[in-house]
Amino acid sequence: MKYKVTLNNRTYEVEVEAGQAMLLDEYEAIAPAAAPAAAPAPAAAAPAAAPAAPVVTGAGEPVNAPMPGTILKVNVTQGQAVKEGEVLCILEAMKMENEIMASKGGTVTQVLVAKGSIVDTGAPLVIIG
Repeated sequence: MKYKVTLNNRTYEVEVEAGQAMLLDEYEAIAPAAAPAAAPAPAAAAPAAAPAAPVVTGAGEPVNAPMPGTILKVNVTQGQAVKEGEVLCILEAMKMENEIMASKGGTVTQVLVAKGSIVDTGAPLVIIG
């Protein structure tokens, strides 16, 4: 098999047979000519603003997202009593459904996410008071 290998702007033509390599030719690589300047591209639309981070107003301990992902289901509402270990919501990350559980028992003082919300690592999801 014959191969052309370019290394440090030098091109080497190499033939390989049954584990032995033999140099056939060596020559200077030529850089391609620069393309003519194109007309300026139209101004791109301003990027969409990132969704505003939820404002924590409820008193209590936040239950944070352990990883970035999308909220598939929210199982609690504000004012609902929860027990330690109860599933608060389902977070999809890397095609896996992760149950986000209450770290302590108490009353949900605030739900900061809804179905379809996209969250980052450490984002507060629910506040338990």
